[in-house]
Amino acid sequence: MPRQYKLYGAELSLYSGKVRAYLRFKQIPFIEIFSSRRIYQDVIEPKTGVRFIPVVETPEGEFIQDTSVIMDTLEAAFPERAIVPETPKQRLISAIFEMWGDEWLLIPAMHYRWNHDNFPFIYEEFGKIAFPTMPAFIRRFVGKKLGAKFKGFVPMLGITPHSIPAIEDWYENDVLPSLDAHFAKYDYLLGSRPCVGDFGLMGPLYAHLYRDPAPGKIMKRIAPNVAKWVERMNQDNVESGSWLADDVIPETLLTLLKRQFQEFWPVQLATLSRNQEWMEANPKTKKLPRMLGEHTYQIGHTSEKRIIRTFSQWKLQRVLDVYQGFSESEKATMDPLLKKLGGYQMMQTEISRRVARENNLLVAATSDID
Repeated sequence: MPRQYKLYGAELSLYSGKVRAYLRFKQIPFIEIFSSRRIYQDVIEPKTGVRFIPVVETPEGEFIQDTSVIMDTLEAAFPERAIVPETPKQRLISAIFEMWGDEWLLIPAMHYRWNHDNFPFIYEEFGKIAFPTMPAFIRRFVGKKLGAKFKGFVPMLGITPHSIPAIEDWYENDVLPSLDAHFAKYDYLLGSRPCVGDFGLMGPLYAHLYRDPAPGKIMKRIAPNVAKWVERMNQDNVESGSWLADDVIPETLLTLLKRQFQEFWPVQLATLSRNQEWMEANPKTKKLPRMLGEHTYQIGHTSEKRIIRTFSQWKLQRVLDVYQGFSESEKATMDPLLKKLGGYQMMQTEISRRVARENNLLVAATSDID
């Protein structure tokens, strides 16, 4: 009998969708255990020290938290059907899309879940966490109280009556049409094989924006090829496929990438700057706070305030490390594209004080502490 992994997750969970699709593509034997309140209390929190899903338990009893760490760990253990391209342009663009999916598509995911008519569906889904076997009307009552906590995060992410029209315009008239045109031509971001970036997109585009009733209708109407991609990403036993030859980046992705560098990357770099200031001011403190005040972000022509999520530096470091780990000859193949996209200078960013994950918490890297 093959060694079996355990995925502690939930269908309504954004990041569970990312890892579930990954395990299926990699053909790693696993069972999924629904993260009820009892599982949180008895397994997730005692074993990881945090209350975040998904969590993967290895056959040896190791518990791994954070989607990127989960995939990094399993890529080393299961090198077949690799998801990290070897060529420089595709490797970097894949990493950029993973960060964008994890960090920026969170905005429409949270908006369309909590500010559109997904009720009582969402309340019943949250009610399963407390009472997974109880009737729907009981789950609905309890789920409304549990869901209120998550709904409370919405304005903190910069989703307000002022910004909502711009968020919807961006998602419905830019993100979905661009991805639809791309997936009409390609099965995945970089050809007929999914890459890290595909799994980064899968979290928000499945759990919230495909599966929730209101945004699901919007996706299927505006971008049927995106809906088909979501369904393809969720399949078992798919062919491994291949990435495009000669390190090609499809033209259909360039519009999305340009706007990422215009609106998303400035937020990541502003977060980096605020983290650096905090670590310089607190040189003896290892653990970073989860939030560091607010800053302004922009969607289209609209500006709004949002919280600074310190963990974003860890995500940004991973992308910068990909680029800055290239040889000079590899950078020479990459730089013309970055200049075309408006991201060349951003990719030169140097980080004086790095962050790390320690016991599933964000900390100042050891070498940066006196």
